[in-house]
Amino acid sequence: MSHAFNLRVYYEDTDLAGIVYYANYLKFIERGRSEWVRSLGVDQVALKRDHGLVFAVRRVEADYLKPAKFDDELRVTTELLAETGARIVLDQAVWRGNDKLFAATVTLVCLTETGAAARLPAEIRARIAPKLH
Repeated sequence: MSHAFNLRVYYEDTDLAGIVYYANYLKFIERGRSEWVRSLGVDQVALKRDHGLVFAVRRVEADYLKPAKFDDELRVTTELLAETGARIVLDQAVWRGNDKLFAATVTLVCLTETGAAARLPAEIRARIAPKLH
């Protein structure tokens, strides 16, 4: 199941030529991941408060395919590829219409507030990957 998050490119997202600055694609997919987690009913504030756990990006493999430009309407898609006890692997992309502009495979890990690796609580795993749990 793929999640979609829509956004528009603002002037602040671009360079002088009006093309989206490469690092901003990482911000776009971060927003997409946050909205994906929220859509699954996972409250990250409660996860930190109640369990002392947070998600952190461990790895991003990214491909810049085509440039987005000022005022473009974009769609960020997020799809679960794999989930283990403490790791989540996602396929994310940024689209303008039917044109894929950016693609990334993102690995998230679950950490304690001190930075130690931790397993996700069973109820969170069931929300993220219901077909597996």
